[in-house]
Amino acid sequence: MHILVTGAAGFIGFHLCRALLAKGHSVVGLDNINSYYTTDLKFGRLAELGITRECVQENVMVQSSAYGSFRFVKCSLEDNTSLEAVFASEKFDKVCNLAAQAGVRYSFENPSAYIQSNIVGFANIIGLSHKYGVKHFVYASSSSVYGNSNKVPFEETDRVDTPESIYAATKKSNELIANVYSSQMSLPTTGLRFFTVYGPWGRPDMAPFLFLRSILEGKTIKVFNNGNLSRDFSYIDDIVTGVVKILEGEPAGKVYNIGNSSPVALMDFISTIEQVAGKEAIKEFAPMQQGDVYTTYASTNAIERDFGFKPNTPLLYGITQFFNWYKSFYNI
Repeated sequence: MHILVTGAAGFIGFHLCRALLAKGHSVVGLDNINSYYTTDLKFGRLAELGITRECVQENVMVQSSAYGSFRFVKCSLEDNTSLEAVFASEKFDKVCNLAAQAGVRYSFENPSAYIQSNIVGFANIIGLSHKYGVKHFVYASSSSVYGNSNKVPFEETDRVDTPESIYAATKKSNELIANVYSSQMSLPTTGLRFFTVYGPWGRPDMAPFLFLRSILEGKTIKVFNNGNLSRDFSYIDDIVTGVVKILEGEPAGKVYNIGNSSPVALMDFISTIEQVAGKEAIKEFAPMQQGDVYTTYASTNAIERDFGFKPNTPLLYGITQFFNWYKSFYNI
């Protein structure tokens, strides 16, 4: 298939591009390479895909030096004119939209960035997917849509109308827009509610990266809500396997949880990083943060039933792989 992956310089997008290429698909990666976090990491991922920093230009398609079936274009979803030029020239079979302004806490500081990227940009790409006859539009949602639900595990049939952040609200809006395209406009769509994805090449604004870096550098880590939190940490290889299965399968017109279905207490998570790093964390206990939730816990019954997919990577293995990558990337 010929597949567009947006957010291709991002954490999940990079791994997905590599997995699709390994399976013989033709891929166009698209990313605006914004500065929400260091672009060195984004260009490092692109280099693994055969795209060097020097050859990347705005709205110019670049051929990979490592993969004959991979090309990359720097483009923003908000730029509908440039985005349409890509669609018009490529005739994609399927689209996987992972591009978004990420981060829960930053959405309180700069809500307009989320409205532009996650709502305007999303409307642009799903509209063009419909216009150009894409056979299946797969898009990233988030476990954050569940808010501070007390009902666990989280199921796709749960009500999700009390978001705790602008970020979560934009992801819920994506699901509503996609539902209209799917049910009323004959565009097959599938939404994926990701649960705390971690692993090699992970985002530096997320807990695994922040904690490991601080532990190795002897800096204090902040433990919010005095450690009384839990997260459904999901290893990147598991997540990508699930996304590939959905892209290669038949569209179901649904939204799925995609997580490990095994929440880990925050203090146990920190202990695992300490064990792998061989060094104890300096902890500062702090109150709950704005926009944070007490727990995330994915029910994965639906995706297992429909696609035969169930993540199973243990936390210790995943953190070890992340640690090994971190040491290599930063020459430690």
